Amino acid sequence: MSLKLDVVKIDIPEGTNVIVGQAHFIKTVEDLYEALVTSSPHLRFGLCFSEASGKRLVRKEGNDEELTNLAVEQCLKVGAGHIFFIYIKNGYPINILNQVKSVQEVVRIFAATANPLQVIVAHTDQGRGIVGVVDGQSPLGVEDEFAIEERKTLLRKFGYKR
Repeated sequence: MSLKLDVVKIDIPEGTNVIVGQAHFIKTVEDLYEALVTSSPHLRFGLCFSEASGKRLVRKEGNDEELTNLAVEQCLKVGAGHIFFIYIKNGYPINILNQVKSVQEVVRIFAATANPLQVIVAHTDQGRGIVGVVDGQSPLGVEDEFAIEERKTLLRKFGYKR
């Protein structure tokens, strides 16, 4: 047996967020679609799910063709089975993550971000799988009193805190 690791850069266009996860069954794509389409009438999204057995197709759904195509493209770039990509506009992962996680087939979420994203992919004699992700960049320090106040103000501006 052999193991090789690769780093795959994920494209995230300005104004979009991506959720990358793992799931386990063909109906994942339809169940994720239902969870997203009922979360907000304004949410634009595209998603895909890659099968790991049988026909091993990338299944796709969405209400935005550009985002759906982007999800498929990134999924094929990673090339692992039982993974899904969700691209969203007019919303944030925090608004839909609980709905996504509550889908019965969802096993885990690797990332939910608009930051630069890299997926670490393992290659074995059986195939490819996601080992983890690098989401954004490393910390530069610890927040001071000014940064604490800035964070609190921003969260209240967005309406997440009172």
